Amino acid sequence: MHNKIGIGYDIHRFVKGRELVLGGVAVPHPKGLDGHSDADVVLHAVSDALLGAAGKGDIGEHFPNTDNKYKDISSLILLGHVYELISEEGYRVGNVDVVIQAEEPNLKSHKPRMRAAIAKALHIDESFVNIKATTNEGLGAIGEGRGIAAFAAVMLVKEK
Repeated sequence: MHNKIGIGYDIHRFVKGRELVLGGVAVPHPKGLDGHSDADVVLHAVSDALLGAAGKGDIGEHFPNTDNKYKDISSLILLGHVYELISEEGYRVGNVDVVIQAEEPNLKSHKPRMRAAIAKALHIDESFVNIKATTNEGLGAIGEGRGIAAFAAVMLVKEK
């Protein structure tokens, strides 16, 4: 077997009038994240990590924000397309590890649903998905509560 590692990162600013979606899960909050799709920073970071590990560029290349067919689309759909692409290359997902940086909202109670949504989309057991959340201790744009960022690392395992 041939394993490959990928990393991903995404950040979006808060905006009024949008639902907050993280890890494929609606999270109650007075603001959502601004973006062309649903602006799910968690799934964008995971998608970029998967694409990076497979040597397939990034989500901006596959799902450009200039294409209206991706306007307000669920990032779970985009992650599904990424999964199909890596599967066609003979890879399966070994594991996913995510760090979410957010001053607000508190994400502890939402992490199990995020893990479940990501695991389902990637056809793996939830035990292979880990989600961590941290604040920025008041430092920088994230610390000032102006947005949310996420980092992801993945392991791809070559099966074919």
